[in-house]
Amino acid sequence: MKKKIIYKNFIDKKYLNIQLNINYFEKLKEIIVNLDNTKDSFHSLSKKFKFSFEIKDLKEFKKYKYVVIIGMGGSILGAEAIYNFLEKKIKKKFFFLDNIDEVKLFKTRKKINKKNTLYIIISKSGFTAETLSNFALLKIIKKNKKNIIIISEKSQNPLYLLSKKMNFFHIEHKNYISGRYSILTEVGMLPAYLMGLSISKIRKNLSVHFEKKNNSFLKDSSTKLTKLIKGKKIKNLIFFNYVPQLNKFLFWCQQLIAESLGKKGIGFLPVISSAPKDHHSLLQLYLDGPRDKLFYIFSSEINNKIKISSKALGKDLNFLKNKSLSEIKKAQKNAFIKILQKKKIPYREFKIKEFNEEALGELFSYFILETAIIGKLSSINPFNQPAVEQVKVITKKNLI
Repeated sequence: MKKKIIYKNFIDKKYLNIQLNINYFEKLKEIIVNLDNTKDSFHSLSKKFKFSFEIKDLKEFKKYKYVVIIGMGGSILGAEAIYNFLEKKIKKKFFFLDNIDEVKLFKTRKKINKKNTLYIIISKSGFTAETLSNFALLKIIKKNKKNIIIISEKSQNPLYLLSKKMNFFHIEHKNYISGRYSILTEVGMLPAYLMGLSISKIRKNLSVHFEKKNNSFLKDSSTKLTKLIKGKKIKNLIFFNYVPQLNKFLFWCQQLIAESLGKKGIGFLPVISSAPKDHHSLLQLYLDGPRDKLFYIFSSEINNKIKISSKALGKDLNFLKNKSLSEIKKAQKNAFIKILQKKKIPYREFKIKEFNEEALGELFSYFILETAIIGKLSSINPFNQPAVEQVKVITKKNLI
């Protein structure tokens, strides 16, 4: 199985002088052995993973022209990442309500025809206040509605109980899979199916990082990043992104890393930075400011064929003559990397070789694995979010 992404690390040894007492190989072996058998978030990567739905039961929902997805965090970020990455292949229009934003909500209501719209409401716990609020404000809750799908745990929670009362189509969110790790389960794969994409292709490359010829990079990266996070000198991960199709993926990744690893006084702050735009706004700080950053540079090997006309510009701009936008971005990226190397600023590179389901599935699985393994090596639980739960409890008390 070939990788669809090129991965590289450039992290100077001076950042890696932390000793680890944890046997990496034992942790990785434990994950691989238990992938098929245990009920935890890693199980979503298993070939034996079974969805809580049957494809035949979803076919009736493919007739809708518009799809509105309502959720928060891990319940919606992954589906939006899929849509953003593969939008050229998707014929339907999808809308994502992922915040309390009344302007966006009412604009969405105006743009769609309710009869031609499918609504997917996702909340693992079934208690998410923002999701329930947006669902109510759409004014579509009526008994026996055939254009509403609910995804939640099967428990005594408001969303599940409402689906039973109103006879909505309900799909179980497995309680042992954390929301931000759920992209490869019902939460992400049901929307992907309705986008006209291949679920099997998205899940095809999930085990590529376990193969002997590939797992050395996962080992190297997890070890180095654990040393960085425990050393506390590197505090910020800058996702420096030259690939617009990855914008939403990086928001998914931001939550994954921040919520999984930000515990016990350690953690990285993931910051999404659009390139080359931020060459003209943040680059001065990045290159000449505090040395507390690790850069993740995302680029694509796909070149567009549209070139700048030689007649459109004067002689003074001959350096742009017959250059494509891809060539210009590549020159900017290489210049940025050259200065990072000169200043010995740590960075990593991720090059997208193809824009298809397999490449996206590989990206999802890589960051899931790396993030969770760093958590395990750092002696923290990468699957919980205790501070978030505290805020949720107080929010509910404030509303009662």
